Amino acid sequence: MNSIAASGGTAPSADAAAASPMRSRVLSALVLAPAAFACLWYGTPWFELLVAAATLAMAWEWRRICAAGAFGAPGIALILTVAGAIVLTGFGRVPAALGVVAVGAAVTAALARGERGVGWSALGAVAVGMPAIAFVWLRGDDERLDLVLWLLVAVSLTDIAAFFVGRAIGGPRLAPVISPKKTWAGLLGGMAAAALWTVVFGLWIGWAGPLRLALLGAGLAVVAQLGDLSVSVVKRHFGVKDASHLIPGHGGMLDRADGYVLAAPVIGLLVAFGNHGVAPWS
Repeated sequence: MNSIAASGGTAPSADAAAASPMRSRVLSALVLAPAAFACLWYGTPWFELLVAAATLAMAWEWRRICAAGAFGAPGIALILTVAGAIVLTGFGRVPAALGVVAVGAAVTAALARGERGVGWSALGAVAVGMPAIAFVWLRGDDERLDLVLWLLVAVSLTDIAAFFVGRAIGGPRLAPVISPKKTWAGLLGGMAAAALWTVVFGLWIGWAGPLRLALLGAGLAVVAQLGDLSVSVVKRHFGVKDASHLIPGHGGMLDRADGYVLAAPVIGLLVAFGNHGVAPWS
């Protein structure tokens, strides 16, 4: 396109260009969200299959980011590690699943020896395997259905609110070297949205008092944003903007689910050491 065409009436406006990715995001969410919540509601084996599809895609993306688009034997090891962890967790063998993640990370590192991203590839076994284990274990008990629902919505609302509040208000950047578009205003907006959701949902199902719930929601939002930034560190290290193009408007599965990388394991740990394995705040 030459400069005359770019300045003419046929050139797309900035608003129109920005609207196209947003339209793709909305359409993708309208397709994916109902399917995800249906799998959550019906439980085994649908939820395990959902987690497997999402995390195996994340493992594939992670390996390709670290290996300049290649996959190879380390990628196969990474996929087998995550798949094995999910299967073992589904059968209630969580310690064995954790062991598989540890061994898988070591095997992936050995197979990727000599590559520039050898350590990063191995880290993928932990970064993807741990949330997979957490989600399958949490949903494995029907009493924790509400907990997983809360977690899924809270992290999603954090992401949505952070995006729109940050875009509307702007202001100081949260981590300009890692993720230049994130702002402190966006983080606070995400914390407020997660806190509000947690208070409303928690009071409805009888978890705890409003202040405790608000702090829980805000804290989860911070953890989710740290997970987001952690994945951004990997992508920026390898000069990658999007993990893949699997989801129109969102990039890859890692781009969409990065908030869960830390949030799901943290909630899993809180529940594991909570009140009879349910939720310490219930």
